[in-house]
Amino acid sequence: MMTTERFKKFTILHSNDMHGDFLAEAGGEEGHLIGGVSLLSGYINKVRQEEKNVLFVISGDMVQGSLIDKEYRGISTIEIMNYLAPDVVTLGNHELDYGLPHLLFLEKMANFPIVNANLYIKKYNKRLMNPYVILNVDGFDIMFIGIVTQEVLKSLKRDGSISTFISLEEAAREVGKICDAYKNDDIDLTILLTHIGFEEDKKLAAMLNPEWGVDMIIGGHSHTILEQPAKVNDILIAQAGVGTDQIGRFDVVVDDDTNSIVEWQWQLLPVDNNLAPPDPEIEKLIATFQEEVDRKYNRLIGRVARKLTHPKREEETDLGNLIADIVAQLDKFDVVLIGSGSIRGTKLGPLVTLSDLKTVYPYDDVLYKVRVSGEHIAKIFAHFMRPENRLPGESCCFQVNKGIQAVYSEVHKKLESLSINKKPVQADAQYTVCLEEFHYKNSLLSLGLTTEELTELGTPKVVSTSCQDVLEEYFSHHQNLNSHIEGRLIYK
Repeated sequence: MMTTERFKKFTILHSNDMHGDFLAEAGGEEGHLIGGVSLLSGYINKVRQEEKNVLFVISGDMVQGSLIDKEYRGISTIEIMNYLAPDVVTLGNHELDYGLPHLLFLEKMANFPIVNANLYIKKYNKRLMNPYVILNVDGFDIMFIGIVTQEVLKSLKRDGSISTFISLEEAAREVGKICDAYKNDDIDLTILLTHIGFEEDKKLAAMLNPEWGVDMIIGGHSHTILEQPAKVNDILIAQAGVGTDQIGRFDVVVDDDTNSIVEWQWQLLPVDNNLAPPDPEIEKLIATFQEEVDRKYNRLIGRVARKLTHPKREEETDLGNLIADIVAQLDKFDVVLIGSGSIRGTKLGPLVTLSDLKTVYPYDDVLYKVRVSGEHIAKIFAHFMRPENRLPGESCCFQVNKGIQAVYSEVHKKLESLSINKKPVQADAQYTVCLEEFHYKNSLLSLGLTTEELTELGTPKVVSTSCQDVLEEYFSHHQNLNSHIEGRLIYK
């Protein structure tokens, strides 16, 4: 790649949706390790030594997804991220899982800038975070702007003091506002760090005015694995899957005269022990957190008859069926809806420790009982079973309890039939439904029902303040539990 004073080469390493994926896992032949922040840190250190102008950025969702993160409410994650020393990070939806006050505390702990342009404190119309940061690297100014849209609002439903410019059109206007106000001739490279999903990134790129000078979008949220970046409106768009099993790498040449990328190369690199030696110092740091978590949670609470799995959130799984059935015994429910995305682990058993259970179901959500009509039940199933809701990484799907059979026609894009205990659901009959608080508070997005529709037959009742407690108690008192895929959700 060409480099002179006018042309400079930069290496931009990027991760997204790390979700507390700190530990390497064995894979393939013996001794082959995949992922984990020790190998990731080893590679970042190697590149920082080999190349002159290196930037490491993270496009949201550093937190939530591991017991280490959950136990320390993200504090452990920020300590580990401080060690990785990203140059700039943007918020994902899960950064708000522990609440707004705690997010602001985590931001104060971070030794790196966290940028977001479109989260606002409602009452004062003030941005929550710094909207952008300009980093001077080897005499070139690089501007980073952070954007998050639709998904984050779901996490914020529990906090009335904060809002976001939610649509892509509004997000695009925010980018324009920042570029118009702060982007002068000296800005050589403009990069959006987004957490909105790859398809949305492409739509956003198409809306941006070329005069604003955005060169690149580095995204997250949809967990997309790419062969090569997309290019829309002359803007490069990339992301790096999910977790720490891979890292994205851009090598770009920037022209100081035209403030544009004149050469680029991108790779998605598998993070394993062929890439770089592990970083022993970060391993020591993680070990201190791991020992504490192991001491507290590595007690056996029960066992299941065989290993149960949850490979995809978009389909019925045997582990999902078991969790829905355990919740169903709490009360007299006709329908139990457990968010497939609430189940974060892909397997459980045969031995089940408290650590395993909390890893598989990390969200300690409140459970609600609501009474709705059969017409509305059918509407819920038609809403979450529709094809456009079942895109990998983007979906809001559910696992359901025993006795339900919902048949959806892919050809006609409609719910063909719905029965409970072999009796067809009657439009004018009343039924009880169990929901997690997240979906109750986001009923229009999750269920296709407004709050008014969900509550018109009576006030919802809290049946449990902790779904985790319900699961722990049940596993402790019922041994050799088993579950199978039974055709509760059928796609024709």
